[in-house]
Amino acid sequence: MRASLIQIAVNPDESVNSRREYVGSLVREEAGADLVVLPELWPTGAFAYELFAQEAESLEGPTREAMAKAARDAGVWLHAGSIVERASDGTLYNTALVFSPDGELAATYRKIHRFGFDKGEAVMMGAGTAPVTVAHPAATLGVTTCYDLRFPELYRTLVDQGAETLIVSAGWPERRRAHWTLLAQARAVENQCFVLAVGTAGTHAGVEQAGHSIAVDPWGEVLAEAGAGEEVLRVEFDPARVAATREQFPALKDRVLGLDAPSRPR
Repeated sequence: MRASLIQIAVNPDESVNSRREYVGSLVREEAGADLVVLPELWPTGAFAYELFAQEAESLEGPTREAMAKAARDAGVWLHAGSIVERASDGTLYNTALVFSPDGELAATYRKIHRFGFDKGEAVMMGAGTAPVTVAHPAATLGVTTCYDLRFPELYRTLVDQGAETLIVSAGWPERRRAHWTLLAQARAVENQCFVLAVGTAGTHAGVEQAGHSIAVDPWGEVLAEAGAGEEVLRVEFDPARVAATREQFPALKDRVLGLDAPSRPR
C-alpha cells in the first residue's frame, strides 16, 4: 500500500479558493498512490477560530467539489482532511471527508473530541458522536482528527469495528510536538495497527505548527517522518502485517475490559 501524506502550510495572505486549487494540484501529483491524506481544517487553519463561521460550508460546498474532482483526476482514495461544516440547523462541525477514486464521497466523520477546553473549537462547534471506518480495498481505515489522538478508547472502538490502518488528520501545535510522536506510536502499539498521522506546517493564527507527519507500523516503529516545512511524505507498507503482528503477539485477545464490544480482533 502506497500512502502520500501531504503536509501543507495555511498562508493567511492566500484566498481559500486559491488554496483549494493548490491542494488539488498536490493531490493530482500523487496519482498512483493507494491513499492520499490531507491535514485538518486546511481551508481555514485549525487555530483561525475567527474565520470558522465565515468560511463554514455545507457538505455539498466548494471544498467537496474541488477534492472530489482531484480524487477522480488522480484516481486515488483521498482523505481530504476536514472542513468547517455548517449543518442544516446552523451547527458548525469539524468534519472529515473521504473520497473514493471515482470522486464519490465515501465517508464523513464529525470530530468527536473538540479542542480548546472553554474556548475555540470546544465552544464554537458541535461534537460528533459516531466513530467511522472506511472499507479501503487494501485495509479498513479508522478515521480520526487531531485531538482525538489523546483518547485511546476511540481507537479501541475503531479496532473493534475492524480498523487496520488508523488515520490522524491534524493541525498539531509545535509546542506539543513530543506528544504528537509519542501518541502516534502508542496508538499503533496498543492497537497493533498502522498509524498515518499528517499535520500542517508553518504558523496559523499565530500558532506554530508541529509538522512532522509520521507513519508508524504495528510494532511502533517509525516508517517515515516529515520535517517541519511543507512536504509530501510518501510511505509504502504491507497491510497484511497487521494480522501477522496480532497472530505473533496476540495481546488484543487478552483484553478484559470492554467485553461488551461487538467483536474482538483476531
